Amino acid sequence: MRLRPLAAALAAALPLVAATPALADAARPATAAPASDCALPGTTGWTDEGHNTDHTQFQQPLGTKHVLMLFVDFPDAPATGSLDDYYRELAPAQDWMRQDSYGKLRLEIDPLKRWITMPQSSASYGFQRGITFDQQELYVKQAVQAAAPYTDFSKYDMLYIVPTKSASAISFSPTYLYDPTTAGITVNGTRIKWAVTFGQDMYHWGYKVADHETSHTFGLPDLYAFTGTDVHPYVGGWDLMGDIAGPAPQHTGWERWKFGWIDDDQVACLPSPGSRTVRLKAVERPGGTKIAVVRTSGTTAYVAESRRAVGADGKACSTGVLVYRVDTSTPTGYGPVHVVNGNPGATAPTGCTALDMAAYQPGQSFTDPGTGVDIDVLGRGPLSDTIRITKH
Repeated sequence: MRLRPLAAALAAALPLVAATPALADAARPATAAPASDCALPGTTGWTDEGHNTDHTQFQQPLGTKHVLMLFVDFPDAPATGSLDDYYRELAPAQDWMRQDSYGKLRLEIDPLKRWITMPQSSASYGFQRGITFDQQELYVKQAVQAAAPYTDFSKYDMLYIVPTKSASAISFSPTYLYDPTTAGITVNGTRIKWAVTFGQDMYHWGYKVADHETSHTFGLPDLYAFTGTDVHPYVGGWDLMGDIAGPAPQHTGWERWKFGWIDDDQVACLPSPGSRTVRLKAVERPGGTKIAVVRTSGTTAYVAESRRAVGADGKACSTGVLVYRVDTSTPTGYGPVHVVNGNPGATAPTGCTALDMAAYQPGQSFTDPGTGVDIDVLGRGPLSDTIRITKH
């Protein structure tokens, strides 16, 4: 979750058409289009799945990001435990992000090995769902002001602020994204732009909460639901922007393309009527064509990628071709990505949900008559799938 000073207008998520097992009719040939013809602009004015990320407000997720970790306690919640133990809780996020990005992004977390005592009680900061931007900004501002005598903030791209375990009132872990139109937070001449303010939920989610929250500083939205009783109706456990503890939580291929981790020549694009046969290499491994995209409007597309139970996706409940619909006009928390369940009748084993069984197998097809899109799975290799994408 990340906070903003002004609420975005809400847009309704468009419905998906159910998959069907029928194979597509004979397809017309199509001239290969450049990947840019399938890139979609974001229109929400905030975090979204669009390609036109404003890198004055969001970090560019390439190269090395230097992260300062601050440890804070409070008058009503004094420090407990070893600083090294707190660091070790989140340190694996560094290797996870490096693997997820094919080595194109590295987090380097530098812990300031001292406790920073906040000037207010932990309960006074309002760390509940619904905390305001101003409340969170005050928390970040007071933390950096208290730490200023002990460190040089100009060396760092962002902050991780970790509270003592005794601070139960600091309950969850939102991300601070600065507002470039305001005075914001400046310490010793350095503007503080991005910070993850961790809470006690880090012990529930584990270190991947750092990867989830850091991804917001790169412009990604939340893929879980902000309303309703089902928290994960959109992507299940297929992306840590949905379920951080999901069985296959690596970023989707679409997001890797948005980030620059996948190059344009690894994208098979179909923006107009025709058909292409594509061999997809599993997104968990580098190289090869990673996603096939069928553009359906100015802000929507269907995407297909190959997923395997390897690497950080080692506990995937199903493997094969993952098909999902992207809508870059849908706001964070309201379904900008919808995974299509290719096996709605499958019995999900313990630890899996129905949507975690979504991957398509050879002989299966997805059809959306409303947009004229067919995606047929033709074959499967150990780390690849061959598909045919068609737009009528």
